[in-house]
Amino acid sequence: MIIGGARSGKSHFGQQLAQESGKPVLFVATAEAGDEEMRHRIAEHRRARPPDWNTLEVTTRLGEEIPKNVGEAKVVVVDCITMLLNNIFSQHTSQSGEDFDTPLIEKEITREINGLIECFLRLEPGFVIITNEVGMDLVPPNPMGRIYRDLLGRANQLLAKQCDEVYLMVAGLPVPIKPAR
Repeated sequence: MIIGGARSGKSHFGQQLAQESGKPVLFVATAEAGDEEMRHRIAEHRRARPPDWNTLEVTTRLGEEIPKNVGEAKVVVVDCITMLLNNIFSQHTSQSGEDFDTPLIEKEITREINGLIECFLRLEPGFVIITNEVGMDLVPPNPMGRIYRDLLGRANQLLAKQCDEVYLMVAGLPVPIKPAR
């Protein structure tokens, strides 16, 4: 698991680990292009990946979709949990962003993360999970921001507990916080 702030080098480091393995890779992209800027970001990420990698673009239900698409991959890179939770929030929030069902969102996130954990514990390939650390910043100024921060923090804890290695990215430098040994 690779965790860090925005633009800390998480995705680059995760892709580097996968590429250095020399094994076939399935890259799981969770971002959804909701506007032109996001479409541009997604296009840039696509261009940055090696052409021989298979890509699965899926916004939710990773635990169900990865096994169906893993093929010959020996490494699965999931980029990223932050967008995955954002997708779940978007499905259960009004257009204004003011009306949301916190218990339902929490239930869906728990189901999603448990499904992903079951997937990587059951499948043969090694997994690289990329996520943001959002709990080290200012307290969000609105209820939805605070709930998102809290639920992402819980999801990250569940994932980190099951991962053999966890790295915190700081200014492009990977700091091991849970070594395999």
